[in-house]
Amino acid sequence: MNLELLKDKFGLGDDKLYGVMGAFSEPDDLVQAGRKIREMGYTKLDAMSPFPVHGIDDAIGVPPSKLGWIVICFTVLGAATALLLIWYVGAVNYRLVIGGKPFFDFSYSIPVTFELAVLFSAFASFIGMWAINGLPRLYHPSFNYSQAHRASDDRFLLVIEADDPKFDVEKSVEHMRGVGAGDVEVVEG
Repeated sequence: MNLELLKDKFGLGDDKLYGVMGAFSEPDDLVQAGRKIREMGYTKLDAMSPFPVHGIDDAIGVPPSKLGWIVICFTVLGAATALLLIWYVGAVNYRLVIGGKPFFDFSYSIPVTFELAVLFSAFASFIGMWAINGLPRLYHPSFNYSQAHRASDDRFLLVIEADDPKFDVEKSVEHMRGVGAGDVEVVEG
């Protein structure tokens, strides 16, 4: 279909399309719709809801988060840093024999090792979450959806992104309505 006809039909400007968004009133409806849309062959989907909806990640094909792997790597790095620092200070740089204790012993280094592991994992969690989510983000194209404010109140939104290889404006709108979405809109990017 001609882009000018799409602009006239859906009231779009010159900006790039973000996708097709539809609202659902119940979380179970969102999960079922996400599963059906995914079965139709769409791969670039997103969902927005006022609270976590169990099963939506599997329904729309969200891969598991990499944050856990980032955190465990930094936790091990923190513990290794603490042990290395304690060994270097006690056995190499500032060798003191106090009360007959050895220059390095794992048992007395446990508290510091634990604290540095927790510190590194906390920083990795905080910074990793911001980086993975692309934050800070002051604008997102989904804000152009007329009912976007209801995603934090009482509606569950499903998005078929325009980057999807199967995306066609008219077919995507039909598919979204076919799975029971209300307030279906084509959203500009």
